[in-house]
Amino acid sequence: MLLLAVSMIISLSIGSAGLSFLDVWGILIHQLPWMPSGTGEWSKGEIAIVTQVRLSRVLLAVLVGACLALAGTGFQGVLRNPLADPYTLGVASGSSVGAAFIILTGMQLALGMWTLPLVAFATGAATLLGVIWLSRTNGAMQIETLILSGVIIQSFLGSFVSLMVSMSQGVVNQILFWIMGSLAMRSWEHVYLLLPCIAIGLPMLLYYSQALNLFVLGERHAAHLGVKVERTKLIVLLVSTLLTAAAVSVSGVIGFVGLVVPHLIRLVMGPDYRYITPLSAICGGSFMLWSDTIARMALSPKELPLGVITALIGAPFFAYLLHRRKKNEGSVSS
Repeated sequence: MLLLAVSMIISLSIGSAGLSFLDVWGILIHQLPWMPSGTGEWSKGEIAIVTQVRLSRVLLAVLVGACLALAGTGFQGVLRNPLADPYTLGVASGSSVGAAFIILTGMQLALGMWTLPLVAFATGAATLLGVIWLSRTNGAMQIETLILSGVIIQSFLGSFVSLMVSMSQGVVNQILFWIMGSLAMRSWEHVYLLLPCIAIGLPMLLYYSQALNLFVLGERHAAHLGVKVERTKLIVLLVSTLLTAAAVSVSGVIGFVGLVVPHLIRLVMGPDYRYITPLSAICGGSFMLWSDTIARMALSPKELPLGVITALIGAPFFAYLLHRRKKNEGSVSS
């Protein structure tokens, strides 16, 4: 929590507008309800930069990171695979199809600013339902079949995204920029969209954390210990998909957060999901916040795609984790 608080303070204090640390926090303190009304010594533009742009973006980055890390925790627990991530079952491809279609047809404002997030969320959720339908056999979901169904759906929908990119002309950059992920041009409305998702998802995954611990023993042993296996898998998958689709719908496709963060927490704290779940949310928010800060400041005033930054940070780090794990296994076997 201290790391997250310090990260938020630093991220709020720096930007391309040239506002000093004292100006930023003077504006924020001046906005408190018990402070006298008025703009004080700052212009309305400076106040808008801090309260409407930076503050909303910082909170949105924290929420997106927390959603993706929590979703990764849920998928890794159900699939019993630490290499699973929020996109394993094709949710990102489903959301990308909806977003690409809306951008290609020029219907981004058909329902106002909510058009793209709502369509991306709906197609992502529909993708999971299709994966579950393909994987069910006699009312049960086999893990291997579930993963294979996700790979099939992901490849199938990915081809549609590529087709729409090839068909687009004037909007090809918009589609590609959305697929690479970004928090630019987002507002408080997007924060309000994610708040109920995290408010539902975090308590639900915490509630099922002990059941996820028992899944490590195998589904049969977990059932003997009182876990309702199929219901638990379905609920955790639905909640994780809700978190993934909500995050993807406002930020685009951002990889490695749901893969690296839970895996790192597991290495530090052990395999207990009662600790992995809340710590993944906190550290996921911090990771996403620093990645977004680098994305907007590295080549300021030009902004880099957020998915590029998370991949540049996450891929080498995860490769190091795999190398370390392989080295440890080799020393144990010898």
